[in-house]
Amino acid sequence: MKHSLPNVRKILLVSSGKGGVGKSTVSTNLAIALRNSDLNVGLLDADIFGPSIPKLMNLKGEPRISDTGKLIPMRNYGIQTMSMGYLIPNENSPIVWRGLILQKALQQLLFDVQWDNLDVLVIDLPPGTGDVQLTLSQLLKVDGAVIVSTSQDLALLDVKKGISMFQKVDIPILGLVENMSVFICPNCNHQEHLFGKEGALLEAEKLDITHLTSVPLNREICKRSDEGFPIALDKGSKMAAPYYEMAKKLKNSLEL
Repeated sequence: MKHSLPNVRKILLVSSGKGGVGKSTVSTNLAIALRNSDLNVGLLDADIFGPSIPKLMNLKGEPRISDTGKLIPMRNYGIQTMSMGYLIPNENSPIVWRGLILQKALQQLLFDVQWDNLDVLVIDLPPGTGDVQLTLSQLLKVDGAVIVSTSQDLALLDVKKGISMFQKVDIPILGLVENMSVFICPNCNHQEHLFGKEGALLEAEKLDITHLTSVPLNREICKRSDEGFPIALDKGSKMAAPYYEMAKKLKNSLEL
């Protein structure tokens, strides 16, 4: 049986077929862009084994417990967040769990958090099509999924697997994000398509999926992410524009 989450209007998944394509960076900047579009936004880090959201959102420490025994989300930049990274004693400690313990931890992150009046909850999934994705899709009423990929052929092969998985569990695919689409030299402005040119865009057309945006490979985006001050916080900047383009399209798709 699929469940809704109390105080959450819409649930949006951000997925990738493989690791290393910048999915968590996209999730975080998308959440900020949605928040700056006058929505109440939550960001849930469902990557149990490799949580990135605490660093990206510049948050540390353990969440408080409410009077009802639920976890109170940690907040920064106007966004409510929850992550396994807040619940482990040492951020450098590996999480080595088998399936049943993994499922229990995921259920705690899904159902034991006291979200406060969210218009949309963005869930940053782990890469691939494994236990977390299947468990989550079986437990939650999800309003849509976004897939992040580079234009590299290897990454696009895994995109097809992700699309097939979401179709099998009846989750609408709201669009594809082409990340690290082009590198622009900061000295001479030469453009280099390091992962191939417009492969993700062509794949989206072939699969009849909306192309949400293309995000360039940019040193400032990487630097700001590492510092816990995501680029979307600079709402008017050129580098933040793709995330706001994506947020606008998704806001319409989710009827928010």
